Order: sequence, then C-alpha cells, then structure tokens
Amino acid sequence: MKVTQSPQPGAKPPNPYLDQIRYWYPYASPYDPCPPIYRRSYIVAPNQYVGFQPPHLPQYSPKQALRYGTLWPIFYSPYDQASGKGGD
Repeated sequence: MKVTQSPQPGAKPPNPYLDQIRYWYPYASPYDPCPPIYRRSYIVAPNQYVGFQPPHLPQYSPKQALRYGTLWPIFYSPYDQASGKGGD
C-alpha cells in the first residue's frame, strides 16, 4: 500500500492546527474488479501535536466552549456533517 502525504515534491509540511484534513493515494491495481478509489482523506486531531498543555492559552467563552466541545481554540477540530460518509 502506497501512502503519500503531499503529491508535489518539495512541498512544505502541513500546519497541524490549520491543515487537519490529510490525503493519501492508495495503489489501484489494474486487475482489481472494484472501481478504484484514487484519493482518500483522513482527519488528524490537533491534540496529537501538543505534548503538554502550555500555560496561558486563549480560551473560548463558556457558551462557545460548549458549542465547540473544547475550551481551547487550538484543540478545536471541525466535523463535517454534510457528507454523511467517510473518505472522499
């Protein structure tokens, strides 16, 4: 299985807080009877890049924190409910 982070050589690495949706390109065999899926997506949670909670982080108001599911904006990861299915 071939996993590729960025298709362009020399591309800069993604920002973990802004670029939470990543793509990979699986191998599509010419002998596979199923239609190929050329690009798949997955979400990387921002808390994977914070080793510990730094002091003095900005905070949402209590009402916003309940809406977003977190008190700190750097840990917010939006969820797209419109598609209703995973992948692309």
